[in-house]
Formats: sequence, C-alpha cells, structure tokens
Amino acid sequence: MKYLVLGSAGQIGSSLTKYLRKSKHKVLEFDLEDSPEQDLRISDNPLLDKYLKQADFCFFLAFDVGGSRYLKKYQESYQFVSNNTKIMNNTFDLLKKHKRKFIFASSQMSNMSFSNYGRLKAVGEAYTQALGGLVVKFWNVYGVEKDLNKAHVITDFILKAEKERQIDMLTNGLEERQFLHADDCSRCLKKLSLKYDKIPRDQELHATSFKWQSIIEVATITASHFEGTAIIPGKSVDDLQKAQRNEPDTNILEYWRPRISLENGIGKVIKEMSQLDNKLE
Repeated sequence: MKYLVLGSAGQIGSSLTKYLRKSKHKVLEFDLEDSPEQDLRISDNPLLDKYLKQADFCFFLAFDVGGSRYLKKYQESYQFVSNNTKIMNNTFDLLKKHKRKFIFASSQMSNMSFSNYGRLKAVGEAYTQALGGLVVKFWNVYGVEKDLNKAHVITDFILKAEKERQIDMLTNGLEERQFLHADDCSRCLKKLSLKYDKIPRDQELHATSFKWQSIIEVATITASHFEGTAIIPGKSVDDLQKAQRNEPDTNILEYWRPRISLENGIGKVIKEMSQLDNKLE
C-alpha cells in the first residue's frame, strides 16, 4: 500500500514513516519542515493534489500544536486559529476531491470547549465524519521531538535532566496523564488503516496506554537515567485537569493494544535523543 503522511517530520509522523517503511509499504512524506511547497495552508496546493492522486491512504497528522507551554502561549492567538483552520479546510477539500481513505489525528481534548486547540480538533472531527473518514483521539503521544520550541513534557524533562541535572516543574506534578510511545502509536495507526472499512464510524477510538500516571512520576523516571538529578516541583496546580478529566473509550482494544511501558518508553527516547546528538556532532 502507498501511504501519504501529512506531518511526516513531526513526533508521530516521523515514527510512523519509519514504521511503515520497515513494514515494506511505500510512503509519501509531506511536511512544511521539509519544503515551503509542503505547506498545507496553501489553498489548492498542487503538490498535495499530486500526492493524493498517487496515495492509497492518507494519515492526517499535521497541525500547529505543541506542548502545554506552547499551547498556553499561542492557542488564543489569531495566528494559531488561522493556521489550523487553513490546514484543515485545504486538506479536507482535497481529501474530498480525491475520495481518499484517511485517518484524522484528533485529541482527547476535543470535547474541552475552553481550549481553542480542543475546539479546532472538534471541527476536524466534524469534517472527518462528514467525509466518512476515521477519527483517532491521541492521548499524550511522546517520542523524539525535533522542534524544541514546541516540546512536550517528557522532552522538557529529559533536556533539563541531561543539561542541568535538575528538573524544575511548572506544577506540583500531582496531575495525572496517560502517555503513549510513538512506536505504539505507529502500530496502532497501521492496524486501523488495514481494518479501515470494517470499523464502525460511531465507535470512539482512543489511542492511549490506558494507564494514569502523574507528572511527578514522569520526572522521577527521567531523573533515574541521569545520576544526581534533583526534582523541584512547582507550587501551582494544573488548571487543565482541574477543569476537566476525560476517561478513554476502550473500543480500540478490539484492534490494537499498547505494549511499551512509560519506563521503557522514556528510556527509548533518551537513547534515541543521544544517538541523534552524536550524529549531529
């Protein structure tokens, strides 16, 4: 099968691209980081049109998004709303034109109306449902990140531990999340693509570890890889979880199950980041 991965240079997209190629599939990559031509904000993008003609299946992973610090700073801005609206409108128009099978990467935050990011993902879900595509809600997927300005909590903690031997936290760390390693996420997406026509569209599909773990636990696991690392919790309470906490739907377990524990996953990311640093030196 020939896959088109939109957002192929991102945290999920880069892992998925590698996994699909290892599985002997052909992959077309599409990401603004690789070329200005690969900007999904361009209306009637000729390169996207060309790639969709060639592809059998599309993974719509691209979005203007980052970790909690990035969202807190930018998600209320005009540019954030405009970027994601253009990305979705242009991409869904061409998916409709070519009648391509596709999976849209949504978020467990899509029902959180107080968040612009959540509201925009809900719009993406509406587009997807109207076109008969498949929505997958991701829960805190982590892996190697290239754009550190948009880094998520695990990457932040690893960098702090490695460079400063100190993890200073934004909150007290008592809030809990469910984390999913990018390799588990890649397996999930491939399996869902192969079962695409058999999956009921009224099922909610949540890609997650199905295990709640605190941010202080993430810090503790990360610190254990860097001898002498101190953990300094913040004084604030996480506003997001205080406002609303979702529980994942288990429908996806009929098709796929996660394998990588948070302990092993963080270890994998640290090793991969170290190998990447060595290549750049």
